[in-house]
Amino acid sequence: QVHLVESGGGLVQAGGTLRLSCAASGSIYGLNTMGWYRQASGKQRELVAQISRGLRTNYGDSVKGRFTISRDNAKNTVYLEMSSLKPEDTAVYFCNSGLYMGRPGNNWGQGTQVTVSS
Repeated sequence: QVHLVESGGGLVQAGGTLRLSCAASGSIYGLNTMGWYRQASGKQRELVAQISRGLRTNYGDSVKGRFTISRDNAKNTVYLEMSSLKPEDTAVYFCNSGLYMGRPGNNWGQGTQVTVSS
């Protein structure tokens, strides 16, 4: 079983920056993708960004050019640098890991709240 622990959420003003981290532990051998999904109140969960072990990336359309995903394979940790934040970025952000790019994996973190005030 894979255990994902997120950190770094919080309250930020519009236009500000925030950095999320997610560390994976447990049965991580063979894991390929790590990434972030988010779910705003009353909306479906959506892709924010995803990165493979080979550092190939995939972003949701609404965050392209503003968010950057990176990964430290030695630490089994993924990071999400969020800049130019907008109130519509307010959501619970979930760390995710799995095997295939383009789809969420089976492993989810507990989620961390990001709130962007206008």
